[in-house]
Amino acid sequence: MKKVSDILTRKGGNVISIDADTSVLDALRLMSEKNIGSVIVTENGEYAGLLTERDYARKVILKGKSSDETTVREIMSTGLPRILPNSSIETCMHIMSESNVRYLPVFREDELCGIISINDVVTETILSHEATIEHLKSYIQS
Repeated sequence: MKKVSDILTRKGGNVISIDADTSVLDALRLMSEKNIGSVIVTENGEYAGLLTERDYARKVILKGKSSDETTVREIMSTGLPRILPNSSIETCMHIMSESNVRYLPVFREDELCGIISINDVVTETILSHEATIEHLKSYIQS
């Protein structure tokens, strides 16, 4: 059974973060530069939440706020479900579906060690199915 640790091994555990006092506009610039849809938010060097493109669309654009004057702290998502490296991919799919979230922070001993997206979960599922298919083809041909 595939686990979150498999995703982190494949994509790396590099976490991009910003301070909660950063303007939303600067956060969006960073996300665009790194080609990512979310960024970890920290306060005093500790995990505080997550900023996503969805947060921006729903909490800035639709409310008529200024991206330059609004801080990340004002719109970040907090209280997201936390997962562990040994959590199964199936568990992640269930949590993401039930919680209606696209990103999950990964913690090891209360220390943030990565973040996974719904895209990571789908990719890992596809890779797992492809490996199973190849194994079955090999078995049938032998």
